[in-house]
Amino acid sequence: MATTTATSAATSYFFGTRIHNPGRASGRFQARFGLPFGKKSSPPPPPPPKKAQPKFSTGDRLVWFPGAEPPEWLDGSLVGDRGFDPFGFAKPAEYLQFDYDGLDQNLAKNVAGDVIGVRVETNEVNPTPFQPYSEVFGLQRFRECELIHGRWAMLGTLGALAVEALTGVAWQDAGKVELVEGSSYLGQPLPFSLTTLIWIEVLVIGYIEFQRNAELDPERRLYPGGQFFDPLGLASKDPEEKERLQLAEIKHARLAMVAFLIFGIIAAVTGKGPISFVATFNK
Repeated sequence: MATTTATSAATSYFFGTRIHNPGRASGRFQARFGLPFGKKSSPPPPPPPKKAQPKFSTGDRLVWFPGAEPPEWLDGSLVGDRGFDPFGFAKPAEYLQFDYDGLDQNLAKNVAGDVIGVRVETNEVNPTPFQPYSEVFGLQRFRECELIHGRWAMLGTLGALAVEALTGVAWQDAGKVELVEGSSYLGQPLPFSLTTLIWIEVLVIGYIEFQRNAELDPERRLYPGGQFFDPLGLASKDPEEKERLQLAEIKHARLAMVAFLIFGIIAAVTGKGPISFVATFNK
């Protein structure tokens, strides 16, 4: 009898079923996320998520639009937080926890599992390099994506302007020149073919991204610092200076993303680069 009960319990655990045993000490398995087996009872309420203390009061805080009311999950604790989330993408999601459905083949009807609790996703970083965030719509992940896209946009905006100013070739046509005349940079030929340059970029950027995702500290993921990312030590001298630089970076990053979006619209509509478009705007 003990062997049968143990086998039923093991089967219940493995397949996620609820098996009715007529024994006195028998019970059904509950998906309690760490709670013990036995008689169902009301689960304890989940602990409230930890919130950083806001840096500004309601009257002193800067918002993205005059008179706008920032949502409660954007409390001003992030650098450059202006309360902009009109679609509520960064709102913390709550998930209902359900008991397993009844799967007893001897019964005519198997009832659905009851709600046994509420779970709130955290913004913790997991040691999985290809998917470090378990919550896709987390605020921490959004900030990381914003910074990375903004940094690429700043490089792309500067590159588009510099290349067109020095070579006269618009950024959207640079690839055509590379295919016809061979790989070059600012008009100077390079000793690599275009295919070789693509493979070098894939391997180098892939390795850098793998190493970045292996970092589990949320702060270091955003601002790694060190001799490679802060060679002049500008952000390591004064905390206030570091915060000022972070605010300046996020402002320039947002401006660059908007600027490159405009570059793309100009190229799609007129076929010109940003410099030639401005030069011939009134013609």
